[in-house]
Amino acid sequence: MLRKQSTVCVVWLWLLVFAILPGCGGAQTRFAVRDHYSKSEVSIAMRDGTKLYTVIFTPKDASRSYPILMERTPYSVPYGPDNFPGSLGPSAHFAESGYIVVYQDVRGRYMSEGEYVNMRPQLGSKHGKTEIDESTDTYDTIDWLIHHVPHNNGRVGMWGISYPGFYAAVGAINAHPALKAVSPQAPIADWFLGDDDHHNGAFYLMDNFSWDFDSRFDWPRSGPSRSQAPTGLRYNSNDAYEFYLNLGPLANANARYFHNGVPFWNELMEHGTYDAYWKARNLLPHIKDIKPAMLTVGGWFDAEDFYGPLHIFKTIERASPKTENFLVVGPWPHGGWAGGDRSSFGDIPFGSATGATYRDEIEFPFFNHYLKDEGEWKEAKARVFVTGSNQWRSFDVWPPRDRKLQSLYFSTAHTLSSASPNKATALGGDESYVSDPAKPVPYIATVSRNTRRDSNYMIADQRFAAERPDVLTYKTEPLDKDMTVVGPITADLFVSTTGTDSDWIVKVIDVYPADAPDTESATGRTRMADYQMLVRADVMRGKFRNSFEKPEPFVPGKPTRIKFDLPDVAHTFRKGHRLMVQVQSSWFPLVDRNPQTFLDIAKATAADFHPATQRLFHTAAYPSRIILGTR
Repeated sequence: MLRKQSTVCVVWLWLLVFAILPGCGGAQTRFAVRDHYSKSEVSIAMRDGTKLYTVIFTPKDASRSYPILMERTPYSVPYGPDNFPGSLGPSAHFAESGYIVVYQDVRGRYMSEGEYVNMRPQLGSKHGKTEIDESTDTYDTIDWLIHHVPHNNGRVGMWGISYPGFYAAVGAINAHPALKAVSPQAPIADWFLGDDDHHNGAFYLMDNFSWDFDSRFDWPRSGPSRSQAPTGLRYNSNDAYEFYLNLGPLANANARYFHNGVPFWNELMEHGTYDAYWKARNLLPHIKDIKPAMLTVGGWFDAEDFYGPLHIFKTIERASPKTENFLVVGPWPHGGWAGGDRSSFGDIPFGSATGATYRDEIEFPFFNHYLKDEGEWKEAKARVFVTGSNQWRSFDVWPPRDRKLQSLYFSTAHTLSSASPNKATALGGDESYVSDPAKPVPYIATVSRNTRRDSNYMIADQRFAAERPDVLTYKTEPLDKDMTVVGPITADLFVSTTGTDSDWIVKVIDVYPADAPDTESATGRTRMADYQMLVRADVMRGKFRNSFEKPEPFVPGKPTRIKFDLPDVAHTFRKGHRLMVQVQSSWFPLVDRNPQTFLDIAKATAADFHPATQRLFHTAAYPSRIILGTR
């Protein structure tokens, strides 16, 4: 979510544009909000007496009634009677068509009373009359709004991107009867398995460090305030790779910078397994019997919260089958759908204004249909943008039911093929490389000038990694026809290590042919000959291969199975292209360095970090492969 990129220069501007003032990022409009809307600021009492600061924009035209559209956010709201944003709601359409738009500081943030809790655990359906969670706060807010805001039509919708997307999703749990439509966009679902803080137990160093260094997000406060004091922490960095390498073990962050003064960092360091702390913050078990219509939104190139949208949608499908439930995924970075035309990302053009298509043809009609009974809602269960072929496609189920699972096996010839290794082939065997924590594989080729993550890595050229001796590379022959891969990709590896722990990163890449034409994108003209476009990648921290709750060491030198799913894709590998897979054991400083010694990494010292020889097997007994769904 956006909190991990939180700085004055980056995140607050980003959030203001895409979460609070999304119309600023899209088409320009002459519609002036202050000319057509009245503004009020109120404090709404929750069931336990805590008051939440709420800003309400109401159309001046009192000749008709309007639905209420609400965002609950930890990132502040437009304060002051004369502070009118350039737009209201998710896009410029909403203010112009007539909506009552509400923004609220969540409990414990900015001008709201109470204590803030990161991803506050849900109480469930049974709790006392004064017990609270984010669902009860949403319920109480809606109940107050429909009884006190004049000219509302009794219907309420919610939306939000990133952390506000989490609050939108939570609002749909045990929802108020007036809540009819909800759009969680890049919502968080689970901070240990796949969103923000960790992927498959691996610690996302850059996101966590830059967030905790630059903000006072969950620090104790003296009371409600329109601003939050700066941390006072300072660092200088012209090269993020060198900065984090020089940081050394994770324990040095407190010793050198935080001095135990950053609460959330301390919690991260204290909870290195999938324990009760993380399980209590897993939203998915609570997503059942959902009454509002749901439009969950994600981006294929969201570096922060793509696990959340996929799993919230799939959980609703499974646990709440009667819900009118829809999924949209486009070729976007985190929050990218909210502003701009999004006709490209990084070096890759998409051939159309994908952001405008979403806002005009999907998001606005969704809320109009469920909150105003206007227009027809004809969307299929899932509408996704297929990269590579650059087409929007609609499906009645996701992943598509007609996809066919296909295995591609690794070989000693550095090839990928559907032929599995056997005793009769010369391609069986194994390959090895030395993973050295002192020289980890960088996650991106460019030099980052600060400690924050460059989101372009999600789609970037991987040739810089293919040249390294600690990266194994395998690829198909040039394809004789287009191949569209949909749904999750499973990495099924047989490996060994001379250490007792290790990370395993698997990257799926689209290799362009030598005669590929140059492209024009937001980055300018790009030479695409032999370009290696990252399609999907993820990491598994090896000690969690069998259980996230109870990590296990490797037996040095013993062949061991590592099997995990990479997040879903929808990508066409075009005729003449190759599909490539890279396997490596570091991805730095995106992911913290694994000492390759079995221990609690938060407590590791420099002496615990050791090089290890990693071996990937591809034999009849140990047939390493990836499993794709194609159609």
